[in-house]
Amino acid sequence: MTTFLRSVAAEFSKIFTTRLWWILAIVLFCYIGLLAGGLAALFAGIQTGVISPDAVNTGGGVTTFGSLPPLIYSFASSVGYVFPVLLGALATTGEFRHQTLTPTFLATPRRGVVLGAKTVTLILIGAGFGVVALAASVGLGGGLLSAFGVDALLLDSQTWLLVVRTLLAMGLWAAIGVGLGVLVPNQVASIVIVLAFTQFIEPLLRLAASFLEVTAQIGNFLPGAASDALVGASVFTIANPAGAAPLDWWQGGLVLLGYAVVGTVIGYAASWKKDVT
Repeated sequence: MTTFLRSVAAEFSKIFTTRLWWILAIVLFCYIGLLAGGLAALFAGIQTGVISPDAVNTGGGVTTFGSLPPLIYSFASSVGYVFPVLLGALATTGEFRHQTLTPTFLATPRRGVVLGAKTVTLILIGAGFGVVALAASVGLGGGLLSAFGVDALLLDSQTWLLVVRTLLAMGLWAAIGVGLGVLVPNQVASIVIVLAFTQFIEPLLRLAASFLEVTAQIGNFLPGAASDALVGASVFTIANPAGAAPLDWWQGGLVLLGYAVVGTVIGYAASWKKDVT
């Protein structure tokens, strides 16, 4: 246990002695704040009639989007999850790129302990990124909802359940990033995979799967869909032609955990146990 705790402390030092974590955190806050704040103002304005539906070509009349606060707050995970994934992948691939694995393994020869410590560390930092993202989506988004006269539901227990599940989802996404980094040690390749899959491939797959109930049920097991199910809300649920029911929150959490575990285990066997120079 002492060795593991020392490894966790060492992993925290590796992260916090670089500029990467706070640069990503600042970009995450600005990105989520812009999206959540902008869409909170737009949706709330349309729903309350402050903004004319004709101005945004909704066809006239008052448009409703369901319960707005969970939708706006969920931007923290449904859009912001790419940041903990990137951090987890970069934290792992950086070990290969800068050859810091050699002194790490000399100090702690048990490679499974090192990988476990890195995973735990990134889960905690990923949850920290969740706090940053929620500060933007709940703080800015909730503030703008209130400004337009929409109840921000900040005293509702379901809102705080959403907050807790968002933190869990962001932590699991960071663990998925670690697994990807171990599985694909090349840093450039990992970054390309993360960006291509999260920004293009999975959104297109989810859209294509949503038109039929059978394929929509299969699409529920995509990592992004599982994450949205865990959190309990997502902007992606607005457009779902087939109307297939999502996974329960605990099922979504298990699917997301499964991706992290499978990627890490395969990566451990494929690259982490190899000789390093």
